[in-house]
Amino acid sequence: MAIKDYLDQRPKLKQFVHWLLIPQHQARPRLWVSWFVNPFIHKRHRTSSVRSSARLDVLPFNAFALGARSTIEDFCVVNNGVGAVLIGDNCTVGISSVVIGPVTIGSDVIMAQHVVLSGLNHSYEDVSQSIRAQPVITAPIIIEEECWIGANAVITAGVTVGRHSVVAGGSVVTRNVPPYSVVGGNPARLLKQYNHETGQWVKPSDSALKREMAPNVNNSPLST
Repeated sequence: MAIKDYLDQRPKLKQFVHWLLIPQHQARPRLWVSWFVNPFIHKRHRTSSVRSSARLDVLPFNAFALGARSTIEDFCVVNNGVGAVLIGDNCTVGISSVVIGPVTIGSDVIMAQHVVLSGLNHSYEDVSQSIRAQPVITAPIIIEEECWIGANAVITAGVTVGRHSVVAGGSVVTRNVPPYSVVGGNPARLLKQYNHETGQWVKPSDSALKREMAPNVNNSPLST
């Protein structure tokens, strides 16, 4: 039986282990976890960089990986408390960006400054208790290879951004982005797509605008 399954069947023991790993009501792991546990569990390539002011709220019970020549810049926050965070090779997580799992970022991805990727949402439907007391729900975010995410963009839970796509600065992406596309706005809409037959980036036709991006059935209207 896996340790996680064993603990799930013993709530009091699970609560105690959780306390050993994280101070109560906090997201940041205890120093002993960061120093003596995470380095032996998580996959971080020797050529990767995490700036000294970045905050890695990563825990041993969910995966964290940082690929070759990838950088997490100053003042970023990366959190795998509710889902894995996997970052490929040759990626940049820009200054003051926030990545909350479950998130998978492919290789050769550029994230500019103040980008937020959150695979977590808060339940709010039960009005008899505070939103803070209600369970969290997750839906994975996937950023495929070669994407560029502009400054101050927000990508919500459950969204996939297709290969070699651009998310314009300040956009709020609530639906899947097709590969080889440019999207922008709040909520983000399709602005351009690459036509492989003509070899050009073109604006979508009226019919394409009606379809726009594929609806994301997993996405909650609210995101952290």
